[in-house]
Amino acid sequence: METRKQLSSTLLLTLLMVLTISVQAQTSSLSVGAAKVDITPAKADLPERYLGVHDPIYSRAVVVKNQEETVAFITVDIGAIRNEMASSLQSKIEAQTGISKANIMITATHTHSVPFGMAGEKLESQIVNSVQQAVSQMQPATMSYGEGVSYINVNRNIIDPETRRWWEGPNYDGHSDKTVAVVKYENLQGEPIAFYYNYAMHAVISGMFDMVSGDVPGAASRYIENHYDDKVVAVWSTGACGDQNPIYYQQTYDLRNVRIAEYAQRGIDISNQMPPGGEGLKRNDPKVARLMDEQKQMLLSMGQFLGEEVMHVARGMKRKITNPEIYVGHRTVTCEGRRRLDSGRAGYAGTYEDAEPIDIDLGLIVVGDVAFSSVNGEVFSPISARLKKESPYANTMMLTLTNGYARSGYIPHDAGFGMYTFEVVSSRLKPGCAEDAIVNGILEMMQESLYGN
Repeated sequence: METRKQLSSTLLLTLLMVLTISVQAQTSSLSVGAAKVDITPAKADLPERYLGVHDPIYSRAVVVKNQEETVAFITVDIGAIRNEMASSLQSKIEAQTGISKANIMITATHTHSVPFGMAGEKLESQIVNSVQQAVSQMQPATMSYGEGVSYINVNRNIIDPETRRWWEGPNYDGHSDKTVAVVKYENLQGEPIAFYYNYAMHAVISGMFDMVSGDVPGAASRYIENHYDDKVVAVWSTGACGDQNPIYYQQTYDLRNVRIAEYAQRGIDISNQMPPGGEGLKRNDPKVARLMDEQKQMLLSMGQFLGEEVMHVARGMKRKITNPEIYVGHRTVTCEGRRRLDSGRAGYAGTYEDAEPIDIDLGLIVVGDVAFSSVNGEVFSPISARLKKESPYANTMMLTLTNGYARSGYIPHDAGFGMYTFEVVSSRLKPGCAEDAIVNGILEMMQESLYGN
């Protein structure tokens, strides 16, 4: 008899817990919609050096709404989104959806296998359409946050063992953030709607194909979406990857050496510079073809490994946010500029003259306890690491190449200016400003989000 009473009490307690969870879910003020739109250009629309399409590219969007605010996170498989294009897109999205342009973050995956200047009314219409579709599919939802690690990236700034000068290569001892930050959105039945994930790595594996490709970000997102029978949208966001390459990148270095030798036979020295893409490579050469085949395999492997980590993190998420507050902030910081007077890819200190100041646009969207910070440039990893360390939000990520493309070029951390790598010597920023300006500017917005002006 006592056992029956215990069983009844246990059953009643379980039912109460289920009902409590159900009521909490039913009263969720959060709504989420997600969509993706194919933006793959036709071969006829590609620049002359492009040979075709290796894999499709997309605009992916997640729209998040509480009772007061609606925000949109869009990621486009493109090298960069120039400031003018970002502003135009924000205005069009606002006009078509009612989402305030201040509440929109548009990120480039920074794939090096899409024409860098890709733009135009058709592309903008497709990107806007991805947001419209996301809005049309909004439904009550929950939100979860988690972090994992992936070891497919590496610091790319080394001292060449032969020349003893700075060059590009895998620096296993250099700073590299392995964090995979994941935000999972689910409907009230616990079915995933979207994954928004952040990782710091240049999308350059397919850079010499001279074919359109979403590179590793595209491969990872497609892998995740395929796993869920395309019922989920997987949205990559670009972390602070200014000094981060894929860890397995040897085929590209080998192809560069092949190209240097081929140009040398024509009497042209490109050893300290590099033509775009795979320009000048003899693709019928068996060695070149083999190296490119290896790159194609590496592209899928890295996409699979990253995609698996995103899903692994998502499976472990237990705490669900149902009624988050949303904060939106913006800052523009300005640093002194410089203009390079000499040439050469790397290895030597450049010579410069003073130039016009450089504006760097910063953004912050906080949803619940997750802080999405943004910078419209190619930021070195230590700047993001410092922000995360000093952030009052434990769940902080940095979205780079977002809402435009600053005239700065690369944005090294202060100590990075002592490295004469191609990123540093090409930067249009004078040393000693950008790191503090970015970190402090975002921290100020975080303080406002917590305590008001």
